Amino acid sequence: MTVPRYKLNAVIAMSIAFTMSLAPGQQAFSAELVPAGNRNAEQPAVPGASKRRTQATKSTFDAKYEKIRDLIAEDAKLRRKIRSVSEAYGIDPIHIVGALVGEHTYNVDAYDQLQTYYIKAISYAGERFRFEYDGETVVDFVQRPEFEACDEDAGSAVLWTCREEVWEETFQGKKVSGKSFPNDRFGAVFFQPFYAGQTFGLGQLNPLTALIHTDRVNKVSRLRKLNAGNASEVYKAIMEPDSTLAYMAASIAESIDNYRDFAGFDISENPGLTATLYNVGNVSRRAKALGAENDKRKKRGQKPALPSENYYGWLVNEHEEELREIIDR
Repeated sequence: MTVPRYKLNAVIAMSIAFTMSLAPGQQAFSAELVPAGNRNAEQPAVPGASKRRTQATKSTFDAKYEKIRDLIAEDAKLRRKIRSVSEAYGIDPIHIVGALVGEHTYNVDAYDQLQTYYIKAISYAGERFRFEYDGETVVDFVQRPEFEACDEDAGSAVLWTCREEVWEETFQGKKVSGKSFPNDRFGAVFFQPFYAGQTFGLGQLNPLTALIHTDRVNKVSRLRKLNAGNASEVYKAIMEPDSTLAYMAASIAESIDNYRDFAGFDISENPGLTATLYNVGNVSRRAKALGAENDKRKKRGQKPALPSENYYGWLVNEHEEELREIIDR
């Protein structure tokens, strides 16, 4: 009998707990370093949705890349913030720069000044809304018996990843207890009350990502833990540039941990890979899938498959030297 992925989270929680108990810089086991640079000689295809968004604003990918690059280059305060939060989370600041560049090149257009992001955050502060679908809040929804295997004491990353997997396996596109659910992502159905697909702020985070990483951010940055029952506080966290950088760093650090622990790869020196994972999400699942595939390849006498960048990460690696010069100023 196949065991659903979400029922394996107790084991995953133990693995993560063990890893986090190690001294800073100490790894649970040696991992193969993924070299810098792109594995693909040419940029993978850019999705049509990204092209349409860019065309709708009468811009180009090159122009949008230059705009976010220049915003970082011209704002010494932002660069200091990036370096400071990166140090706190034990990552190279190039990873945050890469995620910012990818998001503002392919998903949104950057504002001209960092101050605009603060103003936008304030504009949402008074909003009153809930994370819900069809009149059922997500807080009530995750109390359904289908979520019993998700351990609320396992930590936010394990808990919300488990809930996301339960959604995909049990509810997405299906009828449960007489109610039909959309064939869409958990985050899009319950966590984007304005319109599906919307992300916010400098880091272009979605609320579910913030909830996943709230424990790490609380531990490292001492920011208050987020609660799905307080949607306005979640949006404030992802809209404010100061806090969004912490959540970006936590997400990237988690990606590096997952690929080390579940796939046996050290991706800490390849910003295109961390940018790719920032873009596509579901990182622990992807890492475990790659680890499982390479176990099969090893049994067949084949070399392991290295993780590879997508179109978004490819751009970051292509411009890594230029971006490093900017963040090192």
